[in-house]
Amino acid sequence: MEKIKQNPVVKKLGFNRIILFCILLLMYAAFSAAVPGFAGTARIMSILNYVYFLGFLALGVTFVIATGGIDFSIGPVMFCCALMAGYTLNTYGAPVIVAILMSIAIGLLFGIFNGYLVSFVGIPPFIVSMATMNIAKGLGSVFTKTQSVSWPQANDAAGNGWFRNLVKVGSVPTGLIIFAVAVVILFILMNNTKAGRYILCLGSNKEAVRLSGVNVRKWQMLAYVICGILVGIAAVFFVGAYTTVQPGLGDTYNNEAIASCVMGGTSMAGGLASIGGTVIGVFVISLLQEGIMALRMTKEVQMIITGLIVIVFVYADVSARRRKN
Repeated sequence: MEKIKQNPVVKKLGFNRIILFCILLLMYAAFSAAVPGFAGTARIMSILNYVYFLGFLALGVTFVIATGGIDFSIGPVMFCCALMAGYTLNTYGAPVIVAILMSIAIGLLFGIFNGYLVSFVGIPPFIVSMATMNIAKGLGSVFTKTQSVSWPQANDAAGNGWFRNLVKVGSVPTGLIIFAVAVVILFILMNNTKAGRYILCLGSNKEAVRLSGVNVRKWQMLAYVICGILVGIAAVFFVGAYTTVQPGLGDTYNNEAIASCVMGGTSMAGGLASIGGTVIGVFVISLLQEGIMALRMTKEVQMIITGLIVIVFVYADVSARRRKN
């Protein structure tokens, strides 16, 4: 096993990521064998619809976890962005492009809010994110008067459904192209820029970084700002795929996004993150939820499995760190 791990190709790709990708392929084969037609285009498109918004959520929280922080508010904030922007679109007749920019701007504001409280005020990330989760739920409900919000359909008479082309044009998954471009940009940002290096260093040893003269508050806050922007983008892809948003929801997606990060090799202790691993983790979670639906199991079953996955991979991360120390 050690010889395999030391192989240059395996070291380059990452042993854990290779194993996770093999698990993804085995899951797909198992569901295809168990469910007739699972390998069809309709199922694949449904999986991709889930990948887009969950992917942006998971990529955003990857930056936060890399600093040693956490954000449990991403799901409710995504719903808050979609609710407020959609309500403005429907009630006040705002152009679709304004609603999209509004969604991203709201996500950005939440990111700034969380980042400021954690980095400059010094409140623990867990407390901040739990408080922000409730604020997002309440704000979305108050703004929309506790009503669900539906974004325009593709065949909208006024032509407002054009934004759905961001997700799919006919049978072409344009969302996959956009998502892939975002992944490349974020990979470069995390691994080949000063910002990414400082974000990772904060998770490894924040005090050492501070003593070296680096403005740790600025770089820590940047991680939350990036997360907020990606959450706002996730909201756009969510409504592009599923149309209707209900107030007070979104908690489930926190766990799924964090599970995707952990599975992909991002350490909950900070200092170690993998953009590519997070993407594979997102595909695993999306495939899992589609497979469970195809087998006519309940959403609660997926929640149980996701929770167990988090425990297993966090335990593996803790054990690896102990062996290393």
